[in-house]
Amino acid sequence: MGATPRIYDEAMPESSGVRGVRGVKSAARTVALLELLAVRGDRPARLDELAEELGVPRSSMYQLLQTLIESGWVRSDTTGSLYGIGIRALLTGTSYLDSDPHVRVVRPYLDEASDALGETIHLARLDGPDVVYLATRESHEYLRTISRVGRRVPAHAGALGKALLAERPAHELPLPPDPLPALTANTHTTRTTLLADLAHVRARGYSTDHEETVQGIAGFGFALRYDSLPTDAISCSIPVSRLTPSHETRVIAVMQETRTKIENALPSAPGSPDWR
Repeated sequence: MGATPRIYDEAMPESSGVRGVRGVKSAARTVALLELLAVRGDRPARLDELAEELGVPRSSMYQLLQTLIESGWVRSDTTGSLYGIGIRALLTGTSYLDSDPHVRVVRPYLDEASDALGETIHLARLDGPDVVYLATRESHEYLRTISRVGRRVPAHAGALGKALLAERPAHELPLPPDPLPALTANTHTTRTTLLADLAHVRARGYSTDHEETVQGIAGFGFALRYDSLPTDAISCSIPVSRLTPSHETRVIAVMQETRTKIENALPSAPGSPDWR
């Protein structure tokens, strides 16, 4: 689902200008490798595959892999020929969630909404053109969909992302060029249709997802406005087979109440870091 990470090739200088800061080629190469392994998930990679995909000499890639294996960021099979993401990535990701004050405060309210509705409840954060799931409370009524913590989904393709995109002016939307990637036959693939949908989101105060992320699943998304420009949202996902008009009305009411509780519990804290 994610794009192949960009990597500096051997001919590039050791630095490049990013926000006026010198970029380090070795650091960029390491990050690109870890992102690539993370995107591959349960599909381990061979040395030649990684070297080719990132445009890195085979010898350099081997040395980098061995360094990362020693530190736990990459793991290898018993033959030493297959590579995957290591346990250090999990520890770092867990630390991100545990150290985030918003996630800590929101979790109990996700529990409340899940108990009240019996449906799956999500918290996600906008990251470039995607949203990343930060917390999920699964329904016991149906099978898991795509709600794993850490999963990335294009922001234009679901309730969480559209709730956050609607908080931004059209010229500032972090969207790729048309055609937008489709996850189902119902996903918006043009900026024009997406913008029309976002206008409805602003008018209603919440977003809807009509099988745009997963076939057979509907969703309702609500931006959390505890930051001046919202980056977090909550949503409720429901199988369309269970979505009656009365249930939809209740879902919207409970989720609106949940949003209000969260926003009241998370006023801007003076002196707290303003994370980018």
